[in-house]
Amino acid sequence: MKKISILLVLFVGVFSLVLTGCGNKDDNKIRISEVTHSIFYAPLYVAMNNGYFEDEGLEIELTNAGGSDTVMSSLISNSADIGLMGPESVVYVRNNGMANAPIIFAQLTACDGSFLVGRTDEGENFSWENLKGSHIIGGRKGGMPAMTLQYILEQHGLHPGDELSADVDTILDTSIAFNLTASSFVAGTGDYCTMFDPTASQCEIDGTGHIVAALGDEVSDIPYTVFTATSEYLNNNGEKLDKFMRALKKGYDYLMSADDSQIISSLKPSFSTTSDELILASVKNYIRIGAYASSFVLKESSWNNMLDIIDNAGELTNRVAWNEAVNTSFATKVM
Repeated sequence: MKKISILLVLFVGVFSLVLTGCGNKDDNKIRISEVTHSIFYAPLYVAMNNGYFEDEGLEIELTNAGGSDTVMSSLISNSADIGLMGPESVVYVRNNGMANAPIIFAQLTACDGSFLVGRTDEGENFSWENLKGSHIIGGRKGGMPAMTLQYILEQHGLHPGDELSADVDTILDTSIAFNLTASSFVAGTGDYCTMFDPTASQCEIDGTGHIVAALGDEVSDIPYTVFTATSEYLNNNGEKLDKFMRALKKGYDYLMSADDSQIISSLKPSFSTTSDELILASVKNYIRIGAYASSFVLKESSWNNMLDIIDNAGELTNRVAWNEAVNTSFATKVM
């Protein structure tokens, strides 16, 4: 499967166009399909758990889709109103001819949220050049973690590929499913692995790995996770989306000013099986690297930075214009 299941998405789209313009009959409910459930998306959960959406008269129905293909299919079949996913998914479906591709109306995260985990604590001795000759588990081919990592490695003069050779000095392994990368590393595969928190911090606590670098420190100002909806939904639900953005902004503002106990209490309902220590460590890691977007407005320069990374990985057919894929009118109101 290349990038996301394009054929499935297009098939669903052909038979769903009549539905996408209908909107949600429940004026108070917003159905959100998220690509995965992660502390990387903390401002959304804070807004939910602190009642900010309720204050705006909204009911949020959140579903974990477990992949961009499912999020995209949910949007165009009208089984979800808003999708939370990587912006590269919008690029891919547009490059594959989807005329009614969803529109990005806000960004939630503004840099790569993955951490490079190694088998030893390299501390101040870490250098990207240390990865020469190593085996790195980098996520799925065509996904932003793998493409960003490839870009960083090449910026540091390394030449990643599938196996070591005269032209390849670092193995970038994209053969392992994203949800199995961390467990594969813990089981003994590879020398390094990219992981999101709290998985990366859990490895440090367990002694099964050590965070040696944050990819967000190397490449910033790229949209990494965005809110999307069909153009029909955006056109027909302006007031509802204004309320959504106001609540989301309250969630972000609270998270940025909260003390340790407030961070834990506002996120615990969404991560009941995650320890308080891990919740706090993960949020602080993400705040430190600027992962949570201080502005929900996706800038054209950020969009172009993302396209450069996709192009560098050889996954870009055409450069999708920012003004064709992004609508900033809702995010601008809460700047």
